[in-house]
Amino acid sequence: MDALRVPRPVRRLWRRLVSMRTALVLLFLLALASVPGSLLPQRPLNPPKVQAYLASHGAWGRFLDRIGAFDVFGSVWFSAVYLLLFASLIGCLIPRITVYARAVRAKPLKAPRNLDRLAEHATLGTGLDPDEAALRISRALRPRWRTAVRTEPSGAVAVSAEKGYSREAGNLLFHVSLLAALVLIAGGRLLSYEGSIVTTEGSGFCNRPISYDSFHAGRWVRSGSLADFCVDRLESFTASYREDGSPAQFKAVVDYSEDLAGQSRRDVIEVNHPLRLKGDRVYLLNHGFSPTVTITRPGRTPVTDTEAFLPQDAVLTSEGAFKLPGRDGTGDDDLGLSAIFAPTAVITGGVVTSVAPTVEDPVLAVLAYTGELNPGGQPQSVYSLDARQIATGKLKQVGAKNLALGQSMRLPDGTLIRFDGYKQWVNLQVSHDPTQTALLLAAILMVAGLLGSLAIRRRRLWVRVQPTAGSARSVVSVGGLARSDGGNFGTEFAALVAQLETVLGAAAPVPPAAGSSPEPSVAQDRIGAGRD
Repeated sequence: MDALRVPRPVRRLWRRLVSMRTALVLLFLLALASVPGSLLPQRPLNPPKVQAYLASHGAWGRFLDRIGAFDVFGSVWFSAVYLLLFASLIGCLIPRITVYARAVRAKPLKAPRNLDRLAEHATLGTGLDPDEAALRISRALRPRWRTAVRTEPSGAVAVSAEKGYSREAGNLLFHVSLLAALVLIAGGRLLSYEGSIVTTEGSGFCNRPISYDSFHAGRWVRSGSLADFCVDRLESFTASYREDGSPAQFKAVVDYSEDLAGQSRRDVIEVNHPLRLKGDRVYLLNHGFSPTVTITRPGRTPVTDTEAFLPQDAVLTSEGAFKLPGRDGTGDDDLGLSAIFAPTAVITGGVVTSVAPTVEDPVLAVLAYTGELNPGGQPQSVYSLDARQIATGKLKQVGAKNLALGQSMRLPDGTLIRFDGYKQWVNLQVSHDPTQTALLLAAILMVAGLLGSLAIRRRRLWVRVQPTAGSARSVVSVGGLARSDGGNFGTEFAALVAQLETVLGAAAPVPPAAGSSPEPSVAQDRIGAGRD
């Protein structure tokens, strides 16, 4: 047995860990540890931004990277605080639940010997015998109070009453729901996935990791376990704006199928009204324009290309690029077009900008370059040409022109570039989180438990009925105790005494014996009224 005994320092450390104060401190530390995750770019969500931060902040950025500040929610220290909070909550909740269950089953406490020493007390007289008076008192209190009737050795009958047990139940509900929420958040990170894709009108995608522009999944997600559905086609996108230019409504009409061989259906996706498919939600996040150009190079087949451009301001002045490889694959005669699209264009000093997000007078400003687009074969942004290639002269500018719809520009080598029109694109995000509904329920229960623990008040009441000689056959002593702060217990106690007066005064008084002095059938003597 001695070999199995836990050392005293370990027991002391465990008692401190499972205290409610430690749980609150750990909860504060968890909230504090989450702050860097919202202020700094996170590697699982946006690796390019992390690299840009490291490049621009030097030693400070490398220090933050070493301590895991760019992957806060996957770092060792964040996981340690999370697990310690789990252990603390579980360790302090289990004993409290056990104590509460024992208290619920137990009878109310026996009446104290001297009720007149309590903060709230009163004395009544009644013509009822002690058993009948105690029965009436118990019946009057029972709808809201738990009562127990006991006969004391002195012959008096005592009624013990308590209420407000659900206050501790609300407290426990809050903490159990908090623990459940923490478990669900952790489970959601392991079981959820999220994919984002830019889809141009006329195109679609299937729910496969390879289809998305960016895809993030929990550690327990397998590619074969993703829901089986496809957005077959973005049929159209419409945007409406208010007079001040602010957006009023976005709508994306899509055709989708819930199985690879399933029948295609049509639905409309709006902001905050996602398309729900097999537990996944397809959100509409952003939109923009995809200009179309036809490039005809001497001796080659004309190429028509449509590329998504990124909006640079609220009026959708957009920037993008077209990239065409050279003839022999050496890269010496690659063609790159850096362009700006303005849906409602205004040209000032040769610079094209847009004055409205709607398409009234579209213009495509084109800068043409030839040379090596990507000599190293490294991944590049599809929305711009490599600035280093331009700076080093590996890409040389060979033409520039602002093209209205249908206009063309010719390069020195005879290449013809024509602006054919535009389509619209939308950024769709597919999200899957199996714990979302349960997490919402846990949050509701947390609020309900917190309100219950704040609104419900613990009260104890004792009534002792003692037999006496004379017409007032019993003396009733009443004492009350507030088990929690808040509320005016003095007013509540006075109302209870008035209720007991009514209950006890309903009986017919016993006539006085011959030769005895008359006594009232119901008499009240307020000994004291303390504060809550």
